[in-house]
Amino acid sequence: MATAKKAPAKKAPAKKAAPAKKVAAKKAAPAKKAPAKKVAAKKAPAKKVAAKKAPAKKAAVKKAPAKKRTPNAAFMKPLTLSAALAAVVGDKPLPRTEIVSKLWVYIKAKGLQDKVNKRMINADDKLKAVFGKPQVSMFEMAGLIGKHVK
Repeated sequence: MATAKKAPAKKAPAKKAAPAKKVAAKKAAPAKKAPAKKVAAKKAPAKKVAAKKAPAKKAAVKKAPAKKRTPNAAFMKPLTLSAALAAVVGDKPLPRTEIVSKLWVYIKAKGLQDKVNKRMINADDKLKAVFGKPQVSMFEMAGLIGKHVK
């Protein structure tokens, strides 16, 4: 019974104190808003200082791995080209990366990129034989090349 009496006694003052705090908070709220903005402004430069320190650490990390990346052998393997693709990029066996690069050189030289949507390539007679359709997306292009290499 003793504990039962103490528990309600603690709850009762808490309920009475809460409305008093709300009234005080409402009156003090406009005064607190102005200092809150100043506090936020003071915190912002502190974040900038922390941001300036982070790139310095990243620069140190970048200097550590000075090893040069070696390309994957599968990408550098020369592939034999079909007759249609050889007419555009040349007769020699080339790695897939070089084939795509030479195709872009051909596309830029002939002005085959669509004027409105630069991601689309308008095929001329030689490229129609490679792509199989009059217009392809630059993302489709690499997939369509796969049919013409061994």
